[in-house]
Amino acid sequence: MIDEILPDAVVAVEAFGDVPGTRLFPEEEALIAGAAPRRRREFATVRACARAALAGLGLPPVPVLPGPGRAPAWPPGVVGSMSHCDGYRVCAVSRATDMWTIGVDAEPNDPLPPDVLGLVADRGERAWIAGLAAQDPEVCWDRLLFSAKESVYKAWFPLTGRFLDFSEATLTVDPCERTFSASLAPGRTRDGGLVTGFTGRWLVRGGLVLTATAVPRDCGQSGRSL
Repeated sequence: MIDEILPDAVVAVEAFGDVPGTRLFPEEEALIAGAAPRRRREFATVRACARAALAGLGLPPVPVLPGPGRAPAWPPGVVGSMSHCDGYRVCAVSRATDMWTIGVDAEPNDPLPPDVLGLVADRGERAWIAGLAAQDPEVCWDRLLFSAKESVYKAWFPLTGRFLDFSEATLTVDPCERTFSASLAPGRTRDGGLVTGFTGRWLVRGGLVLTATAVPRDCGQSGRSL
């Protein structure tokens, strides 16, 4: 499903269940030593997706370990993102010559816990969530907001090396085009560029909310705002 909301230059691999017999590199094994079986299966399957996606770029299998900010540390020349939730695991990668940054997120299409919405949405966002919920109650719009902000953060951090609070990203959603726009507190990239916003796409299907932000290299050159 994730291919529907990502550009052609991105290679994505998804799984709707855990892949039995997935082998981990020793460095990965060390990260989940003593983890519960469920956590271990999620960890292993999303890395199986990552290695399959890297193979789609013609690259050999490598350990996928957390780097700064716990973002995945990809091989040189690769950008990417991973996510998992109940019943779904996904990895999306691209060559850095094609894409500047990628962020993907998967969530269950269930309402956020009542105490979470106030932490992730401002007054304007809560207003459009309520309006869209009245029009289309099949979509959990609060969860969509949360997922889109997660995708935005996953695209933001590798560029800036800086944490982005939920309050620093204000989102609007187009329910017809299945797109979203994020206005961000301006941040400098590692190479001196300026990031002030992202756009992305979303999909709700099969009990899942999927969101993606993918910025082509020619839209993300140093000194330009997105």
